[in-house]
Amino acid sequence: MTPRPNPLDGFTVDRAAIRYVGEGLQRPECILAERDGSLWAADARGGVTHIAPDGAQRFIGQRADERFATAAEGSADGFEAKYTQGTLPNGLAFAANGDILISNFGTDLLEVMTREGQTRTLFDRIDGQPIGKVNFVLRDSKQRIWLTVSTRVNPWTTAAASRVRDGYIAVVDERGIRVVADDFHFTNEIRLDAKEEWLYIVETTGPHISRMRLDESHADGVRLTDRELFGPEHLGGYPDGIAFDSFGNLWCTLIMVDQLIALTPEGDKRLLLDDGNPEASRHLLAKMDAGTVTAEDMQRTHGSLAPWMASITFGGPDLRTAYLGSLLGTRIPYFRSPVPGLPMAHW
Repeated sequence: MTPRPNPLDGFTVDRAAIRYVGEGLQRPECILAERDGSLWAADARGGVTHIAPDGAQRFIGQRADERFATAAEGSADGFEAKYTQGTLPNGLAFAANGDILISNFGTDLLEVMTREGQTRTLFDRIDGQPIGKVNFVLRDSKQRIWLTVSTRVNPWTTAAASRVRDGYIAVVDERGIRVVADDFHFTNEIRLDAKEEWLYIVETTGPHISRMRLDESHADGVRLTDRELFGPEHLGGYPDGIAFDSFGNLWCTLIMVDQLIALTPEGDKRLLLDDGNPEASRHLLAKMDAGTVTAEDMQRTHGSLAPWMASITFGGPDLRTAYLGSLLGTRIPYFRSPVPGLPMAHW
């Protein structure tokens, strides 16, 4: 049988075709898309910003926290205050009832918020210990919640610089919350493949992606087994956000060097968009490999489209609109993909 051609063959993002949605956003790190065209972006004030199909937007949260907006960035101390302290909603997922699950990277909590802004903590401890730097949350088709914790080191910038390997993955099911895999380099976003047979795991300071097989055969709940590397051992930057398309390509953002890449089903790397500062990126990569990255190195390394490019989300009625989340941006760039995204559990 002749293999199907990959829809990404010959594709790169046309910068001239990029458009934007939203304005005045604060740290839109993660973006959720719904069928009606609504977008929900993480908001550093302590909640999310809802962007309606007509472009109207509103902040939703219990209370607005202005620390992110007012923290100075000119010094290392100011940088640490802005990106490591206070509420920092990071990864988002829709609960089965439509509420929003929030992994709060600032307060180290897994939260759930109604669409009106009422928020409560789901988990702040695991095995009797503080849960750590909660990064990302994902719901699967069996209504289990998967959670990544990047590190227990605070501030997280220290862990990122020193390649600490204390990240882990937890799952929440009818039995509660438990750790199912650990010993990761700064665990970040995770995604399940189309059949939910493999969990793909971003190890930001790896810097690579690994995957583990879901073992459903145990009476005490799902386990993760057969850990292996997927794609290159060194991706050429810090991987952050990932999303599958319907062909099986795994799209991935490389934060700070601000590149969008894809790994084919065979694990081959494709460069789709390069918005980095070449000189600053080379400097960061050299410091990364030497294990001497500083906050100043991180601050000077970013592009202009989605500075500190952090996530990729497929939306639109045909799932062919690709949205880029970022940590430093104030709006959301988007473009047309040659292939639809893989529908998520809420779609």
